[in-house]
Amino acid sequence: QVQLVESGGGLVQAGGSLRLSCAAYGNILAVASMEWYRQAPGKQRELVARVSSGGTATYVDSVKGRFTIARHNSVNTVYLDVNNLKPEDTAVYYCKLDIVAADLGINIRRDYWGKGTLVTVSS
Repeated sequence: QVQLVESGGGLVQAGGSLRLSCAAYGNILAVASMEWYRQAPGKQRELVARVSSGGTATYVDSVKGRFTIARHNSVNTVYLDVNNLKPEDTAVYYCKLDIVAADLGINIRRDYWGKGTLVTVSS
């Protein structure tokens, strides 16, 4: 059984910063891509940042230059440093990891989602 644990959300003023973390636990054999999504009230969930297994990072245009995604493979963790926050960044942030895990002797690859961490930016 694989579980993702997110942390780091909170209430900050515009211009502030946070570090979001997402750690995966369980019988994990490998982690491919790691992604951060966000969902603002009344809006669809959107992909914010992605880091490949090789370390290549990509971002949605609205966060380029402000957000940085990084992975720490030895502890199956992905981080999202969010800087110069704006009120429009207010959302629940979710991580999604593409994981190969052992389950009763069978290797299974699937996506796992975190439960979300709320980031609120005040103006």
